[in-house]
Amino acid sequence: MKKLRKISIQSVKSKKYLWAIRMFFIAICMSIFFGFISQTMLSKMGVVIATMVILIFIFISVLFDMLGIAAASAEIEILRKWGREKIKGADIGVKLCENSEKVCSFCADMVGDICSTLCGAGGACIVTTLTNSISNIHLIMLISISTSALIAGTTIFFKAIMKEKALKNSNKIILRLGKYLDKFFIIK
Repeated sequence: MKKLRKISIQSVKSKKYLWAIRMFFIAICMSIFFGFISQTMLSKMGVVIATMVILIFIFISVLFDMLGIAAASAEIEILRKWGREKIKGADIGVKLCENSEKVCSFCADMVGDICSTLCGAGGACIVTTLTNSISNIHLIMLISISTSALIAGTTIFFKAIMKEKALKNSNKIILRLGKYLDKFFIIK
């Protein structure tokens, strides 16, 4: 009897982390895909357009981090109450909160971190473009460090602002996300 119980517990434990393994492979595929696209696109663009693309990646990173934090901090009972009141999006919001570790991992870790990595790759493209005709190693280093610092500073600045808003308005954010998902996707 004890052996059967032990096997079933191990089976449950292995299924518990199956989503993390899936996320690992999805993250690799997304990184390759978006990395290839960004490297081929950004290397052919000028500095201004590459900077705009990096700002878009920063915006996406900040947005998805906000969604991940909101899913992890939303109050599921409030969303259930809204669901009973037939407020559109609340039922999907409950599902998002029930799976908050997966939602947070997808949004904050996978999408957010991939976008941050792509910002770094975009920054490298900008540095290469700016320093193509410069032979002074100190100037090249200064441009490289400054570009990285600006990208990191901008990302951290907007994430700091977003985190406060995500924590204070988590229920409303998840409800809005639930309405969006309900409108554009079929989720049961």
